[in-house]
Amino acid sequence: MYLPREFEENMRDLLGAEYEDYLNCFDEPRHYGLRVNTDKISVEEFLKIAPWELEPVPWISNGFYYDGEKDQPARHPYYFAGLYYLQEPSAMTPADRLPVEPGDRVLDVCAAPGGKATELGARLAGTGVLTANDLSSSRAKGLLKNLELFGIGNVLILSEEPGKLVPYFKGYFDKILIDAPCSGEGMFRKDRKMIRAWEEHGPEFFSKIQRSIVTQAAEMLRTGGMLLYSTCTFSPEENERTIEYLLKEYPEFAICEMEGYEGFSCGMPEASETGNEELKKTVRIFPHRMEGEGHFLALLKKGGEAGGAPERSVLGEEGPGRRTFPEKLPEELKEFLFSVKRDLDPARIDIRGDKVYYMPKDVPPLKGIRFLRTGLLLGELKKKRFEPSQALAMNLKKEEYARIIDLPVSDERVVKYLKGETLDVEDLTGAKDKGWYLVCVDGYPLGFGKLGNQTLKNKYLPGWRWQSS
Repeated sequence: MYLPREFEENMRDLLGAEYEDYLNCFDEPRHYGLRVNTDKISVEEFLKIAPWELEPVPWISNGFYYDGEKDQPARHPYYFAGLYYLQEPSAMTPADRLPVEPGDRVLDVCAAPGGKATELGARLAGTGVLTANDLSSSRAKGLLKNLELFGIGNVLILSEEPGKLVPYFKGYFDKILIDAPCSGEGMFRKDRKMIRAWEEHGPEFFSKIQRSIVTQAAEMLRTGGMLLYSTCTFSPEENERTIEYLLKEYPEFAICEMEGYEGFSCGMPEASETGNEELKKTVRIFPHRMEGEGHFLALLKKGGEAGGAPERSVLGEEGPGRRTFPEKLPEELKEFLFSVKRDLDPARIDIRGDKVYYMPKDVPPLKGIRFLRTGLLLGELKKKRFEPSQALAMNLKKEEYARIIDLPVSDERVVKYLKGETLDVEDLTGAKDKGWYLVCVDGYPLGFGKLGNQTLKNKYLPGWRWQSS
């Protein structure tokens, strides 16, 4: 196994007698992980229907190992229903250890491809707002898909330099996650291409970026809020020394204890410039000590008295019985919304051109910021008709829509639907009236179809379709 000489020397200094154990872990197979979307299904219910052998990731309550050499969970209808996300086990840790609560305003600064953002959004359970940002617009498109697949609608999906966000969101967020761009030393076993990338851009290059991001994020956190910084590298320059820099620039921050695990290692004050013993509260994950790749985490709180509690924001929160909409809404939109068994706040319905959105509460004006999505895309207004979106389908629960086609996972029409084919549904007693139907697998939505003459015209989003192997 080739490793750059400078990296080897650094790791010998870092690990001492454990260095040979670290080298030996390169001969061990990588670990494959699956994280349950608890906003759609409980862990207990998922384990009842999961068709694979799963072993719990012991430090993640909704994380599991699967056999990546044998099983293909990315090619299963439950994946298309957004019931889980495939993620390396150690990478599940940052979002798990940031204590997100319903109603929080949450920022994921470097969010693509969405592994951590999807967990943060699931924990919000339709409340508050999740702002997911990634500088790369191409990567942000993948982020958008993953968040919509997970059914997360209370979102702002942005594509900006973090510094540009500061004037818009100063002191706005309750929780911030920074999974910072890094030299990737912890991923060398998983992806050997990271070694060549390290030789091109090592720790010194990334530490400058990390220091910029972490101080910009500090400006956007409210007093009393919490920030979790993470990397997938071992370099003290990118880890302890970055946190040390944040504490120097913003002394109101304090490092917090995190929920532990026997395989976690303490941070290394001895590798910092000041030797601050508080850095022991940070966490290092080494692949020779536990079944996961390399990671670093630090949880911090911004000192001072917490501000007022954030408003709780959820689709349907306005109370039972609201089935009226203002006259200004197009009739075709109102007609469709009467099929949705949620109580929507008309003030949060935003029509821009032919697109219709349902916005989170209390979002600041975003003029001048590049964004891919603000709020839940409900659908599109077309000539005297309304066409609901894929995002809305994934955001709904089965019981929240009037007309349902629910197929068992064993029904061949499930895969046909996911491939974009027209379905014959004459045998289904629930499919009688013409109009829009929510297609489900075992009770979990996949998308919409339009029924006419006992045939379902497929409206599954073309870019999401099942590809033949």
